[in-house]
Amino acid sequence: MDLKATYVFNAPAQQVWDLLMDTEAVGGCLPGCRGLRPLGDDRDETELAVAVAAISGHFKGTIALKDKMPPHSYRLLVEGSGRPGFVKGEAMVTLLAEGDRTSVQIAAQADAGGTIARVGQRLLEGVARMTLDRFYGCLMARLGGRSGAGSARVPD
Repeated sequence: MDLKATYVFNAPAQQVWDLLMDTEAVGGCLPGCRGLRPLGDDRDETELAVAVAAISGHFKGTIALKDKMPPHSYRLLVEGSGRPGFVKGEAMVTLLAEGDRTSVQIAAQADAGGTIARVGQRLLEGVARMTLDRFYGCLMARLGGRSGAGSARVPD
């Protein structure tokens, strides 16, 4: 599955970058996340509760940040598995400064397998998009107390 999205924050790139690097904010905004535990070397362990159609369950996995170029871009690697199956993905996250605003562009690829993929294959992209929208909406709300929120996903 390939997924692209853009989110616009009403804040300078450095402030958005700092928020994206804040594991407490990321863990608190990631739907279904039960916290991030540092493993070192820009890697965190997490447990997520996920539901796709009639299939739900918990995934344990890792989230890693690679190729960081503050405050412009990084590569996000995600791996997780659980009773409903597995997920493995990679995303390029790019921040584009536009004056006092910052566009965050996501270009992601993900693979899923197991029961969750067989039963929910047609729904996976919709669930992934909804999860991204909720995640970035939450980050915008957190930033809103400091500088104004931003806008949700910009159509690609």
